Amino acid sequence: MKVPLDFYIREDVVQISQDLLGQVLCTRIDDQVTKAIITETEAYAGTKDKASHAYAGRRTKRTEPLYARGGTAYIYLCYGIHHLFNVVTNEAETPHAVLIRAGNPVEHSDLMQERRKKQQVDKTLLAGPGSLSQALGITIDFTGVSLLGNRIWIEDHGYPIDKEQIVTGPRVGIDYAGEDAARPYRFMIDPTPLSTNVAYG
Repeated sequence: MKVPLDFYIREDVVQISQDLLGQVLCTRIDDQVTKAIITETEAYAGTKDKASHAYAGRRTKRTEPLYARGGTAYIYLCYGIHHLFNVVTNEAETPHAVLIRAGNPVEHSDLMQERRKKQQVDKTLLAGPGSLSQALGITIDFTGVSLLGNRIWIEDHGYPIDKEQIVTGPRVGIDYAGEDAARPYRFMIDPTPLSTNVAYG
């Protein structure tokens, strides 16, 4: 079942970041569908969060999708190499977002492997936000696209994620954000119990 609009337009981006764990990120490119369960996320709390691209109300052509209604894709190019996929949340003009940092393959891991130019499917296939986007074919061409459509979307497959499985920590690679860098806005599924529910496929 595709995740509905009301999931995305809630006010609490930190809660949404946790709720995205166990959901399934899907893309359709040239009629080829790939799917991956989301295993790691980071929340970014808009204009008051020094780590956010929208901190202090910054607004550029690149960041305009951040100000769209929740349920919109925001993708940006990091270091000119990696395409990083974010889920925009909250109502329009409130630039909250969740970075999807890692996943496990659910459907068409062979295509993900080909895109990543890897010899085999292993735990590194979707480890890291750049790797995940590459494997699922996500580029900046998707930025601004609705997550309620048929190009990129998120599904609820009912994977059971207990609170005890969620590991919380500070976000990664944002030392420039000062005290905001230490916010406990990074969430991961403990891989040990997860492996009993979801296998590489």
